[in-house]
Amino acid sequence: MTATDRPYVLVGDLGDLPPPIERGIHSQTIDDSDDVRVVLFSFAPGEELSEHTAARPAIIHIVSGRAELTVGGDPIATGPGTWLRMAARTTHSVRATTPLVMLLYLLPAPE
Repeated sequence: MTATDRPYVLVGDLGDLPPPIERGIHSQTIDDSDDVRVVLFSFAPGEELSEHTAARPAIIHIVSGRAELTVGGDPIATGPGTWLRMAARTTHSVRATTPLVMLLYLLPAPE
């Protein structure tokens, strides 16, 4: 049985996945199935994703580090363990204030 034949995806330690980076943003898809897409992001301090929207509802989970989010116009300071769910088409941006590891879950699109 290959990893792709298994009915599950297992990551032993999310902190071991992203490479340490000094510049830029690194993204790695952890799972991309019909019901959810999970992407692990690693940001160098000061890097940002400018304001944008997603066609699907999304969850942001801060694994380590700190970031400033702006969600629907509201500024939100985050740290390890922060969890945020957004409706589809909610404007948001992310700016890392320290080295940052973040999970993004893209949920099924509303019907």
